[in-house]
Amino acid sequence: MAEDASIIPTHTKAWYYSEHGSPGDVLKLDTNWPLSQQLKDDQVLIKIIAASINPVDYKRMHGEFKDTDPHLPIVPGYDVTGTVVKVGGEVKKFKVGDEVYGDINEHGLSNLKILGTLSEYTIAEERLLAQKPSNLSFIEAASIPLTLETANEGFEHAHFSAGKSILLLGGTGRVGNYLIQLAKQVYKASMSSHCKHRETSTFKGLGS
Repeated sequence: MAEDASIIPTHTKAWYYSEHGSPGDVLKLDTNWPLSQQLKDDQVLIKIIAASINPVDYKRMHGEFKDTDPHLPIVPGYDVTGTVVKVGGEVKKFKVGDEVYGDINEHGLSNLKILGTLSEYTIAEERLLAQKPSNLSFIEAASIPLTLETANEGFEHAHFSAGKSILLLGGTGRVGNYLIQLAKQVYKASMSSHCKHRETSTFKGLGS
């Protein structure tokens, strides 16, 4: 059995596309998109408060993943923050009312969900979500998941281990900022980076 909030709509507002192309040409608003009431045991239904757009959303919309993507139409969006309104029967980490954030797609380029995060509600597996830090706004939290994952994948692909040294060439972007913080806080790395003089204080504040 799933735990229910008092009222969950059967339809939701959502931005979607039914053909590939540029956002301005193909994105449309549906005020009556069907919302499934059936959750798998490990899934969570989220009432969305904030979502963010990433370069991968643009690429997906242009059809770069069409060989592995679900059928059209698609509601885009990976990153989300919001409030839990319903949980599956085996969900342990969350309860109705919890504030959560995460990336709803476990694999960035395949097995992507048809119902993304540019909507009022979305569904995600428990393992893909975390409690929203209380010191972050919903908007701030929505900007984190996929960017942080991208930074961490860099370390994983390089088989980076704790205590090594790292030189980062250019860390002014979102991914670079997280690379610096992961290097210092998680991998305990000796960190050096290259930046413009006006960015020195920012880099030192991040741990570089």
